[in-house]
Amino acid sequence: MTDRANAGGAPVRRLARRSFLGGMVAASAAVVAPLPLAAAPLAKVRQLGVLRVAVYQDNRPWSWNDNGTLRGIDVDLARALADGLGVKAQVVEFMAGDDIATDLRNAVWRGGLLGFQPADLMMHVPFDRELMAQNDQVALCAPYYRESFAAACGPEQNDCEVPVPQYRGRRLSAAVASVPDVYLLSGFGGTLRSSVTHFNTGYDAVAALGTRQSDVAVATRAEVEAALHDMANPQIKARQHTLDAMMSPGWDVAMAVKDNSRTLGDAIEPMLSAMAANGRMQAIFAAHGVTWRPALAAG
Repeated sequence: MTDRANAGGAPVRRLARRSFLGGMVAASAAVVAPLPLAAAPLAKVRQLGVLRVAVYQDNRPWSWNDNGTLRGIDVDLARALADGLGVKAQVVEFMAGDDIATDLRNAVWRGGLLGFQPADLMMHVPFDRELMAQNDQVALCAPYYRESFAAACGPEQNDCEVPVPQYRGRRLSAAVASVPDVYLLSGFGGTLRSSVTHFNTGYDAVAALGTRQSDVAVATRAEVEAALHDMANPQIKARQHTLDAMMSPGWDVAMAVKDNSRTLGDAIEPMLSAMAANGRMQAIFAAHGVTWRPALAAG
């Protein structure tokens, strides 16, 4: 994948994957012929005693590398699922490709060109029927969270609840080439365009409120909640009203397995239901400052 850089030189991911995560566009179908699948169904995972789980690189609060240690909601969930299966967790991070189809190919059913070995399970996949139809080498399963977009305001923005066009003249922040970026740059006749500053991730865009680099940040709800939790600054607050004219109402986040490893997905889904019932799911999210919201597609 070819990265671009913002003004500060930080690498950024392209719009295609971020757009799909925002429910805006369909993933592109894989353009290479599928190779024979090396499946790891439930019986094989238990035989080997290891569940290999792929998580996105630099995707805080879901998964990120903290000085050599992988942390995040998806990392904790992966370990909890492995524990429930009675096996060890092998959580590995991978760099996002140009689109979701590329990510599924690299992380799940074929492996990456640079030697990345396919995982038994991939976290943080949009639960989308068109995506499933276009990528028949994988099966989407276990929707575990309902994501959406949100905003937060720093100490200099006295009223966070005003209509979004009234943020004009304030310093706005968003992840570059993301759905919030498109929303701020092109929405409302482009009146906010000159006020937008770009950051590498949505989490970073919200964290900029704490360093007085921004007055208003737009990101995913999980990124907003996690960053506010970590800053613990009562002067920085989440916007309570929905975002005017936001193009995405929200989307379900799920997991992916190889198509001939559906037994693994079938085993995971009741485990997630049990975790929601006993409070463990809520606790994993809360540890990162995020409120768990059940996916609409969850059984």
